[in-house]
Amino acid sequence: MPPKILAMVMAGGRGERLYPLTMERSKPAVPFGGKYRIVDFVLSNLVNSGICSVYVLTQFKAQSLIRHVEDGWSLNSWLMRDQFITAVPAQMRTGDNWYQGTADAVFQNLYLIERFRPDIVAVFGADHVYRMDISQMVAYHMEKGARCTVATVPFNVDEARGFGIVEVDEDWRIVRFEEKPPHPTPLPHDPTRALVSMGNYLFNTDTLFELLSRDASKETNHDFGRDILPSITEEGWLYAYDFSKNRIPGPSGEESTGYWRDIATIDAYWRAHLDLRAPLPSIDLYSEHWPIRTPHHHYPPAKFTWDDYGRSSNVINSIVCEGCVISGSTILGSVLGRRVVVRSSEIMDCVVLSNVTIEGGSRIRRAIIDKYNVIPAGTAIGYNLDEDKKKYFISEEGTVVIPRGQGPAALCSPG
Repeated sequence: MPPKILAMVMAGGRGERLYPLTMERSKPAVPFGGKYRIVDFVLSNLVNSGICSVYVLTQFKAQSLIRHVEDGWSLNSWLMRDQFITAVPAQMRTGDNWYQGTADAVFQNLYLIERFRPDIVAVFGADHVYRMDISQMVAYHMEKGARCTVATVPFNVDEARGFGIVEVDEDWRIVRFEEKPPHPTPLPHDPTRALVSMGNYLFNTDTLFELLSRDASKETNHDFGRDILPSITEEGWLYAYDFSKNRIPGPSGEESTGYWRDIATIDAYWRAHLDLRAPLPSIDLYSEHWPIRTPHHHYPPAKFTWDDYGRSSNVINSIVCEGCVISGSTILGSVLGRRVVVRSSEIMDCVVLSNVTIEGGSRIRRAIIDKYNVIPAGTAIGYNLDEDKKKYFISEEGTVVIPRGQGPAALCSPG
């Protein structure tokens, strides 16, 4: 018999380094790729892997995330009681505190696990963009006789400092786990890369209960990466799963997944969108065999037309979502969300979220424009950062961010 699996998706993150995109929404609720939200990737991976019993644990600025899950991910039915995707707001069930860390978030919801009685609990993050067949990680977990398995991916050493770093023996048993060390330990056979935790874990249920109860009685950060995993490396049953070996169905058999991005900062968010615009993108959003799912919106098709002066539109290497109207404009290397209107303007290397209007004569490059903005005619953004700093947020690498608009439509939307 296959194991009974319950997923707990950690979706309560503040996403402070993604500010101002997280000014009015949590990090998992941030739109991505034109029509998705970041949380859609973990939920799609779970459902595509046959794991359809999912609690989404929310906390900070969660209304738009909760509505998104309810609108697009509801599986609740009295016919299939064990198939559901349900948002669970923080409730302070074990004391007077909100979630103190990832481990505490699960600890405060142990009653949900007790009711479901799973064999394995999948504790997965909601902050990443990737495709993964989780059933292969489950098979690995059972084959190893592991009590806990951590999904890992080889990462450039210089970029690995912001993650949990895993060291393994020849059998991929974890012998050391460090959370965000200043000097990550490289792989023995490759000094340029380190093994990074993806923040995705499988626990045998009895092991999870034991670890969480033990942690709750101590003065810790109550976090899996900072406290629990480093404390159990000597017990001999903590294993690493190599994500680079994961394969998913493709048109010509199986294909590698490989791509994984933690959308932690504004510049990482911008670069991940540039990955999408490539003719052969690193992550395939068009696969019928492994779809990335999201709520359906009944908008008309995108339209490209001449402007009032007879100038045609030119869209190159870009993603343009439904409901957009592009007239007399050039769109180059950009991602446009739903219902974006661009009139007689030039947009280059930009991420434009839904319900934005860009009036005529505007020139915008390397910018992220949040929802419900109207860009006045003749606006120039991204060409003079000193001037842009007076009006907008500028990232460390020079990406201009225009926060969510505050018009009448915006006031009716949770984010």
